[in-house]
Amino acid sequence: MGQYESSSTLTFVNFNIYLSVLLGIDILLADKYEPLTDKKIALLTHIPATDTKLIPTISHFVNSKITNTKLIFAPEHGLFSALQDQIFVKNQRQKNILVVSLYGKRLSPTLKILRSIDIVVIDLVDIGTRYYTFIWSAILLIKIMSALRKKIIVLDRPNPLNGITVQGPVLEENFSSFVGLYPLPVRHGMTIGEICNMINREYKFNVDLTIIKMEDWKRRFYFPDCGLYWTVPSPNMPSFETACVYPGMCLLEGTNVSEGRGTTRPFEIFGAPWIDEEILVKELAQRDIKGVKFRPLKFIPTFHKYQGKVCGGAQFYVTDLKTFDPVCLGLEIISTIKRLYPKKFAWRKPPYEFEKKRMPFDILIGNSWIRETIEKGRPVSLMKRRWSKDLERFKRMRQKYLLYE
Repeated sequence: MGQYESSSTLTFVNFNIYLSVLLGIDILLADKYEPLTDKKIALLTHIPATDTKLIPTISHFVNSKITNTKLIFAPEHGLFSALQDQIFVKNQRQKNILVVSLYGKRLSPTLKILRSIDIVVIDLVDIGTRYYTFIWSAILLIKIMSALRKKIIVLDRPNPLNGITVQGPVLEENFSSFVGLYPLPVRHGMTIGEICNMINREYKFNVDLTIIKMEDWKRRFYFPDCGLYWTVPSPNMPSFETACVYPGMCLLEGTNVSEGRGTTRPFEIFGAPWIDEEILVKELAQRDIKGVKFRPLKFIPTFHKYQGKVCGGAQFYVTDLKTFDPVCLGLEIISTIKRLYPKKFAWRKPPYEFEKKRMPFDILIGNSWIRETIEKGRPVSLMKRRWSKDLERFKRMRQKYLLYE
């Protein structure tokens, strides 16, 4: 790793002077927009998607005299990534260009609005977790473009959680939703370009899809290894540390336990008014969860679950990324709270993320059997053994779509 600290812990030194990964947008700019000359362009992006100098991709496109940007698409949280989760985004205008929401009454644009477009360019910040919705906005756009047989270009970006580690159960197809449209594991270990390419080919969309690759990104890199600045992709994803824990802690959204929204450390803090923080931390310590340490605390969410109420709970710290499994951590926390507080704990009811029938926890984890196993008080290790075969099959399948070493 040269001047870098080992990626097995969360101690990093971000020496931009020694290394800076070049992003897809940087490569496109260096080529002077060559693939886009004399084309009518639609751009799916948001303000966090910038070049290495922190200039947003949207600024490059709308201010360039070379590009002819006719339409902009905005994902969840809006063009400026300012809206909270599950808030519908309205259409708007940016420098007289129509910005069409892909998170509102519709999750994909109409064929009519796309017919006048020659090329769709996608540049989104992803965080390496299946239920982060940006990737699914991209996939739905690719799918609808397949009917028009027009070209799509994806400007690739790092998976901040590295491109090697794959964790959690693979989504079962009958649990498809906007937090997982196609069978990926919770932590997929792929870039947004690789996922778009894989789904386009595996599901025979047959779109003319080009990935503008990064330069100098290695699969072993966590985000701090890239020499890049963290640009907040959504209000509750303030840091790389948050992204590290999100694959497991987002599962709390499927329960009545606060996942820490409304605090300064979302997904690293969790709890509820009816939890005794000392008892909780003692129980979690006995589960011998690798790569983390817990401390008891009380907190008062300023919004979301239990707004304005004192909650007992815990904050946890990742001590070793190499042994840390965030999905198992989330399941251990839910299992522990369920066992300690069987009359207080509850599974969240639908609707959730445009799904009106199936349980929110089930569409997040990608099946119903894990919730049923937790109900029976079975250990998380048993669940992990059950999903391991599907996970290994996914690893073999994804191998042919990996673009980087």
